[in-house]
Amino acid sequence: MTQLGVGIIGCGNISTTYLQFAPIFKSLALRAVADINMDAARQRAVEFGVRADTVDDLLAAGDVDVIVNLTIPAVHYEVTRRILEAGKHAYSEKPLVLTLDEGEALRELAAAKNLRVGSAPDTFLGGAHQHARAAIDAGDVGRIIGGTCHVMSHGMEAWHPNPDFFFQPGAGPVLDIGPYYITNLIQLIGPVKSVASLATATFKERTIGNGARLGETVPVDTPTNIHALLEFANGATVTLGASWDVWAHRHANMELYGADGSLFIPDPNFFGGTVEIGMPGEEITALPEWDHPFGVPNQKDQANYRCAGLADMATAIAEGREHRCNIDLAVHAVDVMTGILRAGAERRFVDLTTTCARPAALSPDQARALLV
Repeated sequence: MTQLGVGIIGCGNISTTYLQFAPIFKSLALRAVADINMDAARQRAVEFGVRADTVDDLLAAGDVDVIVNLTIPAVHYEVTRRILEAGKHAYSEKPLVLTLDEGEALRELAAAKNLRVGSAPDTFLGGAHQHARAAIDAGDVGRIIGGTCHVMSHGMEAWHPNPDFFFQPGAGPVLDIGPYYITNLIQLIGPVKSVASLATATFKERTIGNGARLGETVPVDTPTNIHALLEFANGATVTLGASWDVWAHRHANMELYGADGSLFIPDPNFFGGTVEIGMPGEEITALPEWDHPFGVPNQKDQANYRCAGLADMATAIAEGREHRCNIDLAVHAVDVMTGILRAGAERRFVDLTTTCARPAALSPDQARALLV
């Protein structure tokens, strides 16, 4: 099995997840980490037994084939561009970029250099979501004609010691949490044709409830309460509620309505969970058990297989096929999300200018083949 040497730029909290789970995938060989804060890089290097490089040294490293971009979203474009210019494949945390123009620029640069770009989220490769995909592809509920999605809470200020970023342009619930939902919808239904939304920022500021800055307020400069309508190319219409202004609710994470029945899908932010089906005149029940390795709990009671998308990209490079978390999918998701925000600001429907193919399904056997 061909392995790709992996480097990571950005040694914040999410880096521990990548460093912890990359070794379970046979196509990935961790080499080095880098950060503008060398103390952070050295700390992660000691924790996980890899090399600490400067950013420039990592970009030039001969034993690194693909670099994972775990920087803050505001610099995702700049850092991924530098990775490609250095002649290396790039894989970015979500969202890939913050504007459609940035996404198109990366797509053009990657094509010119014959390099791959991948992007989180890869949770849609999880056992639960691939179970739902298999049911849809088998026609169990007929053609998908509609659905609802809800990602609602009261934001991060109660527990996060530095929540400022979440309430600034480039974040908010659509760009921060929305990628999980939008990407899963695309892999289940297909590309989106147009969007409409209402978007507001209910509170002008938030009060930090944790850490050294307890009681300090931060400004809110991006919508935090969004109700969107998505029209898919296949004719399906899906309602998406994304809010950090809600204390409690009883909405399900994701429901999809087919011509012949309905599917109830767990939180796309996670790999596992139970998919349920409702058919005419019958009780809602769980789909029959499915032996998908990316649905098996491996972190307390949760299934966590982050790096699956990166591992699939590395394997796809060796096999000469398209990877599932590909740039077309990521750019289209950015088009959907920024379209939702623009529709909310302008109070109108927005027709999208990009499209993509549904990424290939990931069967249990294909998932097992990625693991050590």
